[in-house]
Amino acid sequence: MQPQLTEFGNALLFIIVGIVFACGGLFTWYMVRPHRPNNQKNTPYECGEEAIGTPWGNFNIRFYIIAIIFILFDVEVVFLFPWALVFGNENLIKYSNGLWGWFSLIEMMIFVSVLALGLAYAWAKGCLDWVKPEENIILFKGKVPAEEYQKLNQR
Repeated sequence: MQPQLTEFGNALLFIIVGIVFACGGLFTWYMVRPHRPNNQKNTPYECGEEAIGTPWGNFNIRFYIIAIIFILFDVEVVFLFPWALVFGNENLIKYSNGLWGWFSLIEMMIFVSVLALGLAYAWAKGCLDWVKPEENIILFKGKVPAEEYQKLNQR
């Protein structure tokens, strides 16, 4: 009688092999790579150019909101794949007298309608609209100086 691993043993074996494989690759990289630091390599970006300005850039918050909404709907769409497998299983439909197919279809219609409702809510709240920059309107009292007029035309 041969001893066999359980399913948890197989999973543990794969985890151990993955960790050893990753650590082995990092160790090999450490042993093989050249290590010759110099002033040029120690510059902030290792590209040889001096940094201009501040590294703290302002990003529009809409980028993050759109990304979160995308991830939300992307994860929700993953739930469609198991449904498609169950809905397409002819044996399951045949042995349940067709009721399982109708139940899963109605269930998925409810699921997709909840997703559509969430998208409509995000759209109505303006989460999918980009913020337009405000225009700077300069008001002069009296006559506009010629140099200011030229600056406005150059913009």
